[in-house]
Amino acid sequence: MTVYTLNLRVFWLLVSCVLIALLLIHQALRRGPDPGPEGCPDRALGVLSLLKFALAFSLCYFFIRYCSSYQGQRRRGCREPPDVTPRAGPSRRELLESYYERQVRLSPHVLGHSKAHVAKLVSELVRAGRAELPPESALAFRGDFIQIGSAYEEHKVGRPDCFDILVPLRLPRGLKLEPRSCPGKEGGPPLCSLETPRRSEWLRRHRVFAESLLSPAAGGDACQLGPAPVLRWFYPTVQRCLGAVRYPFEQRCSLGLSLSEDRVMLRLTPRSDYVCCHISMGVRLIPALPLGEGAYLVAAAAAARGSRQEALWTPYFPRQEQRLLGWLKARVPAGSCHLKCLQILKAVRDLSGQALDSQGAAQWRAVLSSYALKTAWLHLLLGSPPEAWEERRLLDRMEELLRGLRESLHRGHLGHLFLGGDPGLLPDSLALPKPFKDAPASNLLAGFDPAVLELVAARLAYSWTHLHRLIRL
Repeated sequence: MTVYTLNLRVFWLLVSCVLIALLLIHQALRRGPDPGPEGCPDRALGVLSLLKFALAFSLCYFFIRYCSSYQGQRRRGCREPPDVTPRAGPSRRELLESYYERQVRLSPHVLGHSKAHVAKLVSELVRAGRAELPPESALAFRGDFIQIGSAYEEHKVGRPDCFDILVPLRLPRGLKLEPRSCPGKEGGPPLCSLETPRRSEWLRRHRVFAESLLSPAAGGDACQLGPAPVLRWFYPTVQRCLGAVRYPFEQRCSLGLSLSEDRVMLRLTPRSDYVCCHISMGVRLIPALPLGEGAYLVAAAAAARGSRQEALWTPYFPRQEQRLLGWLKARVPAGSCHLKCLQILKAVRDLSGQALDSQGAAQWRAVLSSYALKTAWLHLLLGSPPEAWEERRLLDRMEELLRGLRESLHRGHLGHLFLGGDPGLLPDSLALPKPFKDAPASNLLAGFDPAVLELVAARLAYSWTHLHRLIRL
């Protein structure tokens, strides 16, 4: 759209010309052949004419003076450059800092209150299903819970509206289950089954438990406990325990429990100011079987199982990860940027995935899972000196992290940190259970099509290069 402005030089010139022309016409019309009473021209008309010519002269004088001053200013403006320099666009560092403060960073106050409310509810729930002694012929809650995931590791992004809770279970008294490794995809996550001899005395005495929760193993000489029957027991048990503790919480928030896609989700919707900013929260409750030394068995992901419908579990090491993060936090300098780097990387992943269709977004999230991003970040954090993570080096560390992640995608290999990784990277205080100390190397990218990995790597590079455009969308 064109904007027109008034040219003052032309305007005042036209006004002066019009006024002078009107004055001359008026003077010509007033000048007539009628003489005065004594045959002489009227003197009053001469005085009036003199005033009119003086007015015209004044207008012309001010006009000429204005034009001369305008030309002088123009000449000085050509000789002297303006003092105000044009402001350059924001740098990549400024863009990251601004985006982090506006969209990524969580309020510690809101996050702290949300975690406290979730912990209070879950503690009451697992206490209601706790068994003081191992049950005779049933599963039971151990009575404690483990807070896992980004919300408790200080690198969650967006909103504090989703939490992961590990719920350890107690096995029946006298039941002996041995983990047996199962061959999975080459280099993929470790898989194992929990088996017990089929002709054991315990199974003969507890046929109800064996028929409801155990299934025959592949060889036929053993029975195995799988995640599916455990989940079928876990969901109604949580529902019953929630009914026992619901009343004191229902006055402040509505509670709901759902089972979808092998996930037990507990929903909290505030009624009043029970939760800061009235945030509706979801709590994922994950049943886990303890292995000792802080390790647990959880249900294997569908992608890891592939087309097999076996009762497979995968090891999880929450205690070891929490100890490692605490050790790294004490190692890096105060006010470091290590957590901010991981948060920005996850935010870039989420931002870039919004422009994809449903299938592309599913592949994007599957390859760049939060655990894969955290593993790449931990590899870089363990392999670099502590002073490299000072706040002023945020941009350098972000570029190095993205470069390392793209190289892993090109190679199709991202090693698990605890299973088959480099033992020299980890501190000696991190101990794994004996069956996993000598486990073969595990690749978090195993099973993905190399073409998909190449596409993800290319889009990741494009997203970082055009980050300023993605942020403004």
